Amino acid sequence: MPELLTYFQSQRDQMVETLTRLVEFETPTKDKALVDKLGHYLEEEFRALNASSVTRYPLDGAGDVLLAKWNENAPGKPIMFLIHIDTVWPEGTLAERPVTIDSDGRLFGPGAIDMKGGITVVLSALRGLQALNQMPNRPIWVLMTTDEEIGSVYSSPIIKELCVQTGLVLVMEPATIDEALKTQRKGVATYRVDIEGLPSHAGNAPEKGINAITELAQQVLQINSFNDLRRGVSVSVTMVEGGSATNVIPAHVTAYVDTRAITSEQWNETDEQMKSLLPFVPGAKVAVERINGHIPMERNDTMQRQYAQCKRIGEAQGLTMREDSSGGGSDGNTVASLGVPVLDGLGPQGDGLHALHEHVVLASLPRRSTLIAAMLKEWVCD
Repeated sequence: MPELLTYFQSQRDQMVETLTRLVEFETPTKDKALVDKLGHYLEEEFRALNASSVTRYPLDGAGDVLLAKWNENAPGKPIMFLIHIDTVWPEGTLAERPVTIDSDGRLFGPGAIDMKGGITVVLSALRGLQALNQMPNRPIWVLMTTDEEIGSVYSSPIIKELCVQTGLVLVMEPATIDEALKTQRKGVATYRVDIEGLPSHAGNAPEKGINAITELAQQVLQINSFNDLRRGVSVSVTMVEGGSATNVIPAHVTAYVDTRAITSEQWNETDEQMKSLLPFVPGAKVAVERINGHIPMERNDTMQRQYAQCKRIGEAQGLTMREDSSGGGSDGNTVASLGVPVLDGLGPQGDGLHALHEHVVLASLPRRSTLIAAMLKEWVCD
C-alpha cells in the first residue's frame, strides 16, 4: 500500500474528531455571528498549521471571508482550495439531530457532507504533509467563504479576484455518492417574473379588471415550452405569489423560475428567452429579472486535462478514480467561467445534501486526504 494512504488511514480517528468538531458549530448562512464563530476557530486552525498569513475580508451581510496562505513567496502559481463554512440548517438543528455514527461507518449531522467533510479533508491533508515533513515548496491558499448556500452573493467578487491569480482551484464540495469528482456542472439561473394587472370587483365589474393570474397562466405555458430535457435544459416555475382577496381581480402576481443548462450556449439561449417574455393579456405588464446565476462548468478540454492529471496522481496512490456530472451549481461554475483550471467534488463520499439523512462515509476521508496531499506534492500547473 502506498505510503500516503497508509499514513492517512492511521489518522482516521483524528479526522472523525475534526469533522465532529466542525459539525458541532452551527452555521446557518444568514446568522453572521454563528458563522463567524466557526471562522474564528478555523483561523486558529490555519495558524496552528503554520499558515504564513491569514487575511480577513470583513462582510456586513455574511460571515467574514478568510484567505490563508502557505509558502506565499515560493515560485509558481498557487493551488487554491475553495471551501465554504455556511450551511442551510437553522440554529437548533443540532439539538434535534446531534452527530451520530452508525454501524456502517457513516457520520450523520447537519452540514456534515456539505461541506464540513471537505474542510476536514483539507485540514487533514495539510496536517499530514507537515507531520511527514513532505510539505511542498509551492504557494498553497485556502479561501474560506460564508455565503455559498445563498449563491455567494457577497463572496463572489472575492472569489473572482483571487482565483484568476491561481494555477488550479480545488472546490471541496462533496464527491458523488460513488466518490466521483465532478467535472461538469449545469449552469443555474433563477428569475423573478412580475406581472401587473388591474384590480376590480370580481362580482360587480370583473370586465374592468386585468387579471394578473390569467396572464401568469399564459406565461407558464410559454416558459414551459423552453424546456429541452433531451439536451439537458430544464426550465421550471417553482414558486408563485399573488392575489389580494377572493373577491378581487388580482392585480399583481410574482413567479420564480429555476433554469438549468449544460453548456454556456444553452444557458445564454435560455436567458434570452426568459428576458424576451411579452404580455398576452391586453393591458398586462410583464417584467423579468435574473436574481442569481451560475454559468455552466463545462467538461471542456481544460477540464479533461485537469481530471486526467488528477486521475494519474490518484491511481499512483492506489485510489480508484471516477468522474461524474452534477445538476446543481457551485462556486466551481464561477471559477470555470473565468477560464481558470478547476476541479470540483474533491470532498469525501456521502449523501443527503440539505436532507435529514445527510452523512459522510468515514472510510472516504483517508482516501480523499491522500489524493489532496499527493496533488499538492505532484501537481504540474498548465
